[in-house]
Amino acid sequence: MLASSRLPELAVRLDGVTVARGRPMLSDRLWLSRICNDLLAGAISLVVQSVARFSAGELVPIADSPAPILKSGGFFRNYLSFFCRGLVDRAMQKIRLGRRPFYWQVAYRLIDGPGVAETGQLDGTPFTVLADDGQRFYADPFVFERDGRHHLFVEEFPYATGRGVISVAELGADGTFGVPRVVLEAAHHLSYPQVFAHAGEIFMIPESGAARELVLYRAAQFPDRWVRDTVLMTDRDFNDATLLESEGRFWLLGTERFGYGSASDTMAAYSAPSLRGPWAAHVLNPIAIDHSATRPGGAFIRHGDALVLPVQNGSRAYGGGLGLMRLDRLDDFDVRFAPPRPIGPGPAWARTGIHTLNRAGNVEVVDSAG
Repeated sequence: MLASSRLPELAVRLDGVTVARGRPMLSDRLWLSRICNDLLAGAISLVVQSVARFSAGELVPIADSPAPILKSGGFFRNYLSFFCRGLVDRAMQKIRLGRRPFYWQVAYRLIDGPGVAETGQLDGTPFTVLADDGQRFYADPFVFERDGRHHLFVEEFPYATGRGVISVAELGADGTFGVPRVVLEAAHHLSYPQVFAHAGEIFMIPESGAARELVLYRAAQFPDRWVRDTVLMTDRDFNDATLLESEGRFWLLGTERFGYGSASDTMAAYSAPSLRGPWAAHVLNPIAIDHSATRPGGAFIRHGDALVLPVQNGSRAYGGGLGLMRLDRLDDFDVRFAPPRPIGPGPAWARTGIHTLNRAGNVEVVDSAG
């Protein structure tokens, strides 16, 4: 199956009946040993999920998938051709990027009316690229409006340090953002600068999974000075934790790496009675194991009475696309989403896919692999 470059799917069966299904993300599809490690980690998470649902009385039969149709020709014939194509693709990518090991771009636009979240398409007013100097890239854009002014928060990744920091740019009178300036850095990588207002103050929850902690920062002087307010979680590799306040309770949803495997395919949920905690894991963690429906790609979006979460599609590669997933249930007993609706390509942003989507007022921001 792996040699024929198919996307694997795992299933748990109890007494011959399928009760759980998972689609692990393959972080490196070229090397079979790494693929097998990702599959094994996904299988462990799927078993843990099944045990949690069984204990909660929530384990129910689900529809079985059709049997896969495998290519003929044997293992070595299929894998060697796939392997050679992969090596050529990587060599071409390295030539294209030059000295950059990888490259991302942030883009923004000013619009009135429906945006990507409403249309599901990258059409309409073209996006403008947030320029870089070639020594760094920008990613994970969040835009925050205060006193009629828009501030764009991004992950800034200088190649010289190999570690992300959080930077901010302000929208000028000419409708363009200036050069981002660093406002938060640490001894470890920072990204996904989710900025929000609560109880008259402005906070940020950046990703810091490399430090195995999740920290709430408070703006001592917005937007330039931030202080550590509360450590929300420790000893957890929690990625792109996305905040939601619902019916007087606070929720964080993101992907969590339990030991090994991908950081982008296993959703976990935590809740607390207040923003500063204490935060407790959901009884059904992990919520889902899916390369296309677990890792958030932006803040929750409200459509009338519905809440929608942008989620990354990593079925082919990290940053390969984004979908919009409606939240159907979120409480102490279950977490359920509808299947993601893929965001289609369009002339407004001529890239193969997007990785993050956010909006504040009439400013909409996206990013994608360069």
